[in-house]
Amino acid sequence: MADYSFVYFDLDDTLLDHRRAERLALGNLHEFYLTLFDGLNLTSVQDTYHEVNTDVWHRYGDGLISKERAKLERFELLLERLLIDGRALAADLSTYYMSRYAEHWSFVPGGRDAFLTIADSFQVGILTNGFTEVQNDKLARFPEIKRASSTIVISEEVGFMKPDPRIFHHAAALANCSPADILYIGDSYRSDVTGGKVAGWNVAWFSPGGENGKPERCFRAWPEILAWMDLPSE
Repeated sequence: MADYSFVYFDLDDTLLDHRRAERLALGNLHEFYLTLFDGLNLTSVQDTYHEVNTDVWHRYGDGLISKERAKLERFELLLERLLIDGRALAADLSTYYMSRYAEHWSFVPGGRDAFLTIADSFQVGILTNGFTEVQNDKLARFPEIKRASSTIVISEEVGFMKPDPRIFHHAAALANCSPADILYIGDSYRSDVTGGKVAGWNVAWFSPGGENGKPERCFRAWPEILAWMDLPSE
């Protein structure tokens, strides 16, 4: 069995399928505001939003914009990029999107069983970027995650976002472990892999797309991670 004292997991797109929920919620948005998005196909809206939201999250994480500004700006920029004259509707779009987004939360394929299998053999915890109320709602929706986790670290509560090493140091202290004894499993190269390595943690990069050209240990599916950790998988 792998020699770690503690295993931390990222939440979005590692255990829970954030990207699927995002795309489905944007599909609901596109349909509900059909007149606003007239002539624009759904894929264009989804891809543009994902690009805009990624940039907004980086700037929010760097402390350049506030939480409320981040929520609003991603839809203002979406409309701007799509050349839609509807900036005044950005707040309504944000509210509608968040309500639909919550309806589509689900585990990534294999994520639930793998998490519980690892939790049977190791102390586990959650280390996630995100808005506190949203991440807590997700944990309430999937109580098995919270029950199995001895620590839960949400960036907004700590005041730092991954890849800032301070949030990793905080999480290590809560786990009462040295960095070298922690394994972190996450999907984001910038936030999880880079952040974890800078903090001295071991990292398993969950990357279903199978990105190449980077030296880190990369896994496309949960059974691969379980096999590497010498744990059973169905």
